Amino acid sequence: MTDRTTYVTALGLRLRGWSDAMIGELLGQADVQGRDPRRWSLAPVRLYLLARIEAVERTPEFLHTAAVAGRGSAAAGAGAEQRRRAVLAAIRAEPIEVPRLPAAELERRAVRHRHLLGARGPGGITAGAMVRWQVGYLRQALARYETLLDGLYGDTGRAEAERLLRRRLYEAIAAAYPALAHECGRRMELER
Repeated sequence: MTDRTTYVTALGLRLRGWSDAMIGELLGQADVQGRDPRRWSLAPVRLYLLARIEAVERTPEFLHTAAVAGRGSAAAGAGAEQRRRAVLAAIRAEPIEVPRLPAAELERRAVRHRHLLGARGPGGITAGAMVRWQVGYLRQALARYETLLDGLYGDTGRAEAERLLRRRLYEAIAAAYPALAHECGRRMELER
């Protein structure tokens, strides 16, 4: 059996700053392949000898490749930041058009939407429940604005953009239906 302390997995290499391309180009084939004793998997684990890794990390070729990869990741980060700013600007600039419905029609649609979601409850509907249902229906009717979030992936501003979009949507609902403003404010507070 191999001594695991003298070998590094591909994940371990990534944690040391290696990219997959660098692993293939500078290290080539793994020194050992086998099963991971920590978890069951059909895929073999590739292990690289630590002494060989350290020797390659001291070469000028590695330093040059790492510097180029670092510039590439910095450029990718700058591109992601530019996309984030563009999406936030688009969310701020997009006019939100809330459907204007008579009160009875809004109630009917809210109840129907609630039942389509599979919600069943006691026979009587309280005024507070109706307000929540109406805001929920209108929020769903405005779901098309979520396409403004396209292009944001992972952590790069996605949560911030989602919060901004939700706030804008609830503000638009509150402006169109002043009777629902309190519920919209409550939801904005909960979703911070």
